[in-house]
Amino acid sequence: MNCKYFGECGACRVYEDGYESQLSSKLELNKERFCAFYEGEISVFRSPTSHYRSRSEFKIWHKDDDIFYAMNHLDRKGIVLVEECPQVNEYIAALMPKLLLAIKEKNIGFKLFGADFLSSSSGEIVVSLIYHRKLGDEWLVKAKMVAEELGIYIIGRSRKQKLVVGQDFVTEHLSVDGEIYKFNYIENSFTQPNSRVNEQMITWATKSLESCDGDLLELYCGAGNFTIPFAKTFKKVLATEISKSSINAAKTNMLLNEVTNIEFLRMSVEEFTQAVERKREFTRMKDIDINSYNINTIFVDPPRSGMDETSCAMASKYDNILYISCNPETLLRDLDLLCKTHKVIDMALFDQFAYTHHVEMGAKLVRKDKPK
Repeated sequence: MNCKYFGECGACRVYEDGYESQLSSKLELNKERFCAFYEGEISVFRSPTSHYRSRSEFKIWHKDDDIFYAMNHLDRKGIVLVEECPQVNEYIAALMPKLLLAIKEKNIGFKLFGADFLSSSSGEIVVSLIYHRKLGDEWLVKAKMVAEELGIYIIGRSRKQKLVVGQDFVTEHLSVDGEIYKFNYIENSFTQPNSRVNEQMITWATKSLESCDGDLLELYCGAGNFTIPFAKTFKKVLATEISKSSINAAKTNMLLNEVTNIEFLRMSVEEFTQAVERKREFTRMKDIDINSYNINTIFVDPPRSGMDETSCAMASKYDNILYISCNPETLLRDLDLLCKTHKVIDMALFDQFAYTHHVEMGAKLVRKDKPK
């Protein structure tokens, strides 16, 4: 990827010597990081070298009587005005200058301070325009004109206000081992930013568990990114997530894919543990017969903070553990606990965040005393 803002813009922090160099450095770092738990080969799943992000956030910077896109400076002091970004997918890249021009022409830039883009791989786009002022009918009329002219959806946001022009989601199609899955990605909620690497992550995860028997338990299921493809492998899937909006999205995505063997529960890991161990009753589980599940396998995809002792203890009860981590440091910490009962038999590196120090890691663990 060539970018005229390398060395200034803080979006890319590892760019010298090109993509291959940064990917090689990440692999060597994580081989060393996890050597105490795993000595085998780490599978590497590459990102496209440019136009790989389907979600991006920009500041809107006001200078004299003009407005610009802006990013934080690499040294975290000040900002960099940008006209383009080769990180974002082709649809967002093409839209960026047109949107800025339309905002100026329709005079809806007053107290605008942010523009967030969410795109599908087919070019469906939601743009969130974020303001330091309350938005009224005049803004709504002009925003509808911009949306129609550019063929996009627009969300107007200010304090305690959300105005929707069109819809607040895009529909993504992901190809996983020859199957196409549909997902509604909702504005202002978590989605994987790199669709091509996401497809590789889901494919690796489903292949890792295809030989496992019984039913599946998933913690931190989000909007069903992994859950729905897993439903093809397992007889039944029980998935938990604390976010109400994510659970609602997961249920919608289940219907989109005509999947019927998943039960989504809005519960924290602590609550679910209490329910399973019969220490506390929850109305949300009144229709769930936990004894009807034959769970031998657990899948976890926690936030950057990783798991805690409670969730590690929960995971350790099952023969097979598959862990996807967006923070290798907390994965390393959690393996200290998990490897008291389990051993790592496979690992993968997913370059979800090219040209940064961040990676996602996958680890498959099996119980040490599990019969072969």
